[in-house]
Amino acid sequence: MAWRRLDGETGTCGIGRHAVVSSAFPHLGEEDCLRGRRGSGTVFFSLCNLRCVFCQNADISWLHSGEECDADVLAAIFLSLQDGGCHNLNLVTPSHVVPQLIEALEAAAERGLRLPIVYNTSGYDAVETLRLLDGIVDVYMPDFKFWRPETAERYARAPDYPARAREAIREMHRQVGPLRLGRDGLARRGVLVRHLVMPSHGDESAAIFEWLAREVSPDTYVNVMGQYHPSWQVGEPDGLGRPRFPEIGRLPRVEEMTAAYEAARRSGLWRFDKRQPSWLRPES
Repeated sequence: MAWRRLDGETGTCGIGRHAVVSSAFPHLGEEDCLRGRRGSGTVFFSLCNLRCVFCQNADISWLHSGEECDADVLAAIFLSLQDGGCHNLNLVTPSHVVPQLIEALEAAAERGLRLPIVYNTSGYDAVETLRLLDGIVDVYMPDFKFWRPETAERYARAPDYPARAREAIREMHRQVGPLRLGRDGLARRGVLVRHLVMPSHGDESAAIFEWLAREVSPDTYVNVMGQYHPSWQVGEPDGLGRPRFPEIGRLPRVEEMTAAYEAARRSGLWRFDKRQPSWLRPES
């Protein structure tokens, strides 16, 4: 079904003509190559094209929290982050508002925006949409969440997620290649892939790492993320009063994180976020 967003109609993501901004600020919790000393200029867009049951930002991604912003207001937000000294403009959950972003980025560029543009996405992106961003985005930062369609269906209501993520990451890499850093250690251009390690799903982590090394590049910069915790709908009971998702109702164990990191290294990947705990770092 085609949605008439210019007329205010909304699709699965809930967005009509204008993007909704939840917050915008210098983020000091991102990867080292993004946050630097003055922070990554993050703009969090409300709502999402996925329905992850474990969403850690459900108040933003599921609920209509925030303010609608037209292109001029968005441009002003972007420029204020630049004026505040941020190292880059980090667009968080942008997949469902790409036309609005292009409009705002053009307006901001005309008014002096010069920061590297970071596209911080779930990975559930259409190649046709990404091609609109060719020459606009400097750093693509996709998640790669699930390997199996049935896993993506169970946890995100999107059985096509694995195929779409693979297509999207290939296109991102075609546009900007492996991540390149400046002399200051900050990201300038390229792809940075995030993978959130899920409890009881180590085989999917290993498959994702193997695919990245084999089909994209062994030079792919990867953040093996260990901050999963059961949230949002994970602990809700089913019709019989039992947890709906018991297999992910806990934190990842140390041995699961260790195994994920070892699988990444075994696949041939070698560029990892430096903030990994000491027991996850590669040998020197």
